[in-house]
Amino acid sequence: MIRSVADRIYLDNAATTRIDPEVIEAMLPWIIEQYGNPSSIHGHGRVVKSAIEQARKTVAMLLNTSPSQIFFTSGGTEADNMAIVCSIEDYNLTHAITSPLEHHAVLHTLEYMAKLGKIKLSMVTVDEKGHVDLGHLEELLRNNPRSLVSLMHGNNEIGNLLDLNAAGDLCEQYNAVFHSDTVQTVGHLRHDLKQLKTNFIVGAAHKFNGPKGVGFLYVNNIKIHPYIHGGSQERNMRGGTENVYGIVGLAKALEIAYRDMEAHRSHLESLKKRMIAGFREKIEDVHFNGDCENLERSNYTVLNVSLPPSDINDMLLFNLDIAKISASGGSACSSGSEIGSHVLGALGVSPDRGNVRFSFGKYNTEADIDYAVTTVAEMYKCVVV
Repeated sequence: MIRSVADRIYLDNAATTRIDPEVIEAMLPWIIEQYGNPSSIHGHGRVVKSAIEQARKTVAMLLNTSPSQIFFTSGGTEADNMAIVCSIEDYNLTHAITSPLEHHAVLHTLEYMAKLGKIKLSMVTVDEKGHVDLGHLEELLRNNPRSLVSLMHGNNEIGNLLDLNAAGDLCEQYNAVFHSDTVQTVGHLRHDLKQLKTNFIVGAAHKFNGPKGVGFLYVNNIKIHPYIHGGSQERNMRGGTENVYGIVGLAKALEIAYRDMEAHRSHLESLKKRMIAGFREKIEDVHFNGDCENLERSNYTVLNVSLPPSDINDMLLFNLDIAKISASGGSACSSGSEIGSHVLGALGVSPDRGNVRFSFGKYNTEADIDYAVTTVAEMYKCVVV
């Protein structure tokens, strides 16, 4: 398959997505024409303030909640930190439960709070596929009522999905505060927040074809103090001038995501199935890490491929990049780092195998998938004749 020199295949959508042209169009007036400070009381400021509040209403409507429960942030990491740190401090929580597979925005924050002596941190066990053991979660909650529970909805490396309803029921039963990092699923799966028993969920616009540097925190049935001080913005919950065009872009991107979600899911599921079938056909001894092969229990956007032991594994991502394929060796936040994936390490994946996370977006095509599979197969010289 011949591709132009300038043409690259982007299969790292779990790291960030290409911004939708409709989103850019929605943002432009707030970059060029409407430049007022939303905290100002004059006409310029009031127009911009109204755009923020309209964006908040849009997000709340799509998630089936109240605008008063949505707070805009700089992204998912800040939202995770805000939920974790503020709930621990405001409710004098002395125990937290998480899993070894969480994003570092959660793990590092909880480990830091434990290092400060504010909490005791417990790790819920996961099975060989990477699913949370809900029986062990209940045991931990039974022995430590009124804990903070932080468990992600969709894993960013292996795609595994948590049953939010089951986890929420347990947290309610044992009076726990429940935070879920939903960065990988907001905009890809529907969330009915009137039905979910979560105190916090989070979103980041750049994961669903919106701009970078903007996200939100949903706060439910709990009151926390501001995490960032210095102003009365976000109803006294986050100091600092708002990222106005980012917020407008987030709301527009989420609106598009909900509008097109069924078609989007159908397209990406077909790409994921095509890649699974292609690797099985062309490469011997190929596996799929976690439960990402199972479309019923994993996010349709992620496929984590485990390739045979080979001398080329250390250069696998580099060689893919030379072949004009952008993918990841694990979490995007570890890209360029020599530290291996903590998720794959917790699952006991052999360090001798080559592991690549391919993640799909709405601009990917079947030709992208075929080229990626064929390129990897040629690297391993394991094409089945």
